[in-house]
Order: sequence, then C-alpha cells, then structure tokens
Amino acid sequence: MKKYKIIVEKHPDGYVAYPLGLKGVVVGQGDTYEEALSDVKSAIRFHIESFGEEVLEIEPPILEVFVAEAGV
Repeated sequence: MKKYKIIVEKHPDGYVAYPLGLKGVVVGQGDTYEEALSDVKSAIRFHIESFGEEVLEIEPPILEVFVAEAGV
C-alpha cells in the first residue's frame, strides 16, 4: 500500500480533497471530512487503474507539506 499526502479543504458547502504527487487531476468531495477523504481515495485508485503506475512517477518526491498563511 502506497501512502499519499492529501490536502483536505473545508468550504462553506462541504469538503474538497486532493492528493499531492500524482500526475493528472484527482479530486474528491463530500459533506464531511471523512466522506471527502474516502471519495479521494477511491478517485486515486480509479486514476491509477485508468492511467497506469506511471502517474506515480513524480520526481523529485514530495517529502513534507506545509500550510502557511501570509498577507499580501
């Protein structure tokens, strides 16, 4: 089982989740955090099945993810 870094965003109308480090666009959504996470995991599996293992070949790999807020 491969581990992915997944961003989950909370919006006024629900949650959106997307993985980092995959080629292509993969998004999940749901009314709760858990639903969005489950949906994006399903979308990741479908994406790999559809396009093959080469969608995992991102170089250099993402080691850590940080969320920062800055005024501009």
